[in-house]
Amino acid sequence: MKNNNTNIEFNIFPLGDAALTAEFGDEISEALNDRVQMLYLQLKEQKVPGIRDIVPTYRSVTVLFDPAVIRYSRMEQLVRKTAEHMTVGTGGEHFVYEIPVCYGGTFGPDLSYVAEHAGITEEEVIRLHTAPDYRIYMLGFLPGFPYLGGLNDHIRTPRLETPRLKIPAGSVGIAGGQTGIYPMESPGGWQLIGRTPVKVYDPNRKQPVLYRAGDRLKFIPVTPAEFDRITALTQEGAFTCHVEPYRS
Repeated sequence: MKNNNTNIEFNIFPLGDAALTAEFGDEISEALNDRVQMLYLQLKEQKVPGIRDIVPTYRSVTVLFDPAVIRYSRMEQLVRKTAEHMTVGTGGEHFVYEIPVCYGGTFGPDLSYVAEHAGITEEEVIRLHTAPDYRIYMLGFLPGFPYLGGLNDHIRTPRLETPRLKIPAGSVGIAGGQTGIYPMESPGGWQLIGRTPVKVYDPNRKQPVLYRAGDRLKFIPVTPAEFDRITALTQEGAFTCHVEPYRS
């Protein structure tokens, strides 16, 4: 099916009898993800009885629903109609969050490998990694784990051959053409280049995840002393990331 307003094709298919997916294209791109975010937000705003959850990804939206409340045929009709009538610029307001990161050393044990793999210095890796505003394409794997697009191709680095069993919360890593933040201690196979003292996920906050899909992250390099200072402020609940509205 082609969306007349955005000229973007999409397909809808069932996932069992209690879920369906609307898929936009077969690539990772901002244009497709814009449609994903628009559909996600517009379905959420409708507050349809029977919808249990709505999950946006890089290029698709999955809707989980109670078939005893709303039948599959009705759910498909609703999603299709919403997708067909979306217009550009209705994806909601988004923000840029500045995330302080201490690179290298014990904070980023794989920084030297990433530099060696790219044939550049560690300082150049840091410069390239902190240059973009990274779009959050989706959240997943762990609560608050942001899958970020926009990594410079020069520092693309494969995952570890053997994943680590324990990665500290706040670790910033690279895996292929992606970069992201581990919001809590967990296993993982990404190349670790730094760590942030910011709690990007805190179940005790009113908004547990600091950001949402569609927002942007800007990494700001800090020294170990600044890392410790921000950590202390964070523990006291006295640190807030600098945030600005995103203007495309």
